[in-house]
Amino acid sequence: MSKHARKSCPQCQRLQRLVEAQAADIRALRSEVLQVREQLAAALKNSATSSKPPSSDIVKPQRPADADAGEPRKIGGQPGHAKHEREPFPPEQVTHFQEHLLDACPCCGGQLHRNGHFAKVVQQIEICKPPLTIEQHTSPEYWCERCQRAFKAPLPAPIEKGGLVGPQLTALIAYLKGACHASFSTIRTFLHDVVGVTISRGELSKIIGKVSAALEKSYDELLALLPDEAIVNVDETGHKDNGKHWWTWCFRAELYTLYRIDAHRNAEVLMDTLGVEFAGVLGCDYFSAYRRYMKECSVCLQFCLAHLIRDVKFLTTLPDARDRRYGERLRQALKELFAVFHQRRELSPLVFDTRMLLARQEVLRVGMNEAPATRSGQNMARRFREHGAAYFTFITTPGVEPTNNLAEQAIRFVVIDRHITQGTRSESGRRWSERIWTVIATCVQQGQSVHDFLCRAITAWFENKPAPSLLPGN
Repeated sequence: MSKHARKSCPQCQRLQRLVEAQAADIRALRSEVLQVREQLAAALKNSATSSKPPSSDIVKPQRPADADAGEPRKIGGQPGHAKHEREPFPPEQVTHFQEHLLDACPCCGGQLHRNGHFAKVVQQIEICKPPLTIEQHTSPEYWCERCQRAFKAPLPAPIEKGGLVGPQLTALIAYLKGACHASFSTIRTFLHDVVGVTISRGELSKIIGKVSAALEKSYDELLALLPDEAIVNVDETGHKDNGKHWWTWCFRAELYTLYRIDAHRNAEVLMDTLGVEFAGVLGCDYFSAYRRYMKECSVCLQFCLAHLIRDVKFLTTLPDARDRRYGERLRQALKELFAVFHQRRELSPLVFDTRMLLARQEVLRVGMNEAPATRSGQNMARRFREHGAAYFTFITTPGVEPTNNLAEQAIRFVVIDRHITQGTRSESGRRWSERIWTVIATCVQQGQSVHDFLCRAITAWFENKPAPSLLPGN
């Protein structure tokens, strides 16, 4: 049958329309399958391919044991690893010495003599029940016949401001509440069973309010210093306040860490905290608030390379082969960059800088020029075009870390506290959390004792003296 005849044949025309309709259905189904596969890949994101926490991976089934791996490793110290033993207390710290002797051989009853200097030494630590000192301060009332008024002798400032609880016990209560995430009920039980004193929940709340006031000046000092820092790493996490969704922001500088609780998760928080003229380098993730802060205030950013690597890994899990090839090329370029980065101690500064710049150029070239015409590929290419340079600030700015791990590590304490305490319920609760978290993180960062700082801050506040500084050497 000729071509013209096929065109004029009704049966052929009907079959042709059917084939075209089926071909259109196949194209639509293929597009739908590809979309579903992309959604499935997004749903299967884990801590290696996204910013999800590693704890979210525990729902996955464990990998089957390798049949060729042999016996499972035993619990405890492993062969070839150095043994770690506790250093004994020096003699000046030991409060009691006792020697246990043998009068005769426990086997035959014969006479014994010392076997050189060999001896078994056990040092045991014990605590005594905390001694309570209960002071009673009386201020008699006096009557003035001339003024026709009653007067009382003023109490010392520490007694007037401290009230029922002195500075040491106040610091202990604050430590339990802040560092140990204890509830008022738990603190009340501890004080009753261990310390031997009963304090109501209402009084404990008042005590925490006093500690918050004692920490205000120390906190405000760090808040005022943040805009002048050369490098600040920042991260944020959710916070519940009386059932409403707020945000805890974490700012980590070289010598201190500061937390701020705010109702918003936007660039205004950064502008208010760091200022619109912040001249340092801000280490952060790729969240939109940081990009807006960078754009509107011309701030120098170091986007977290660890987050970028996870996003690149996600490309290698997508169903489209073009995305996977693009992801693998990007991944290889990043591997080569970090291979050079880990050689910084072996190479001369000039050679190291040259190789890092070349590796950086290769990552940017692959990211911008080799992206496929897919949605995921073009999104990644757009990121490199618009903000690619901000991923490599650490190459030209000494002291800047390529990742945002410092802020992410500092914010873990807040996440733990959120899970245990379920957040705050008032303005005073938010201020207390900001200040005590700042004290705890900063003291840990500097290797200071949190309890000792609390004692100094509370004592200074009770005595109307200047608050101690959280900065070392002040």
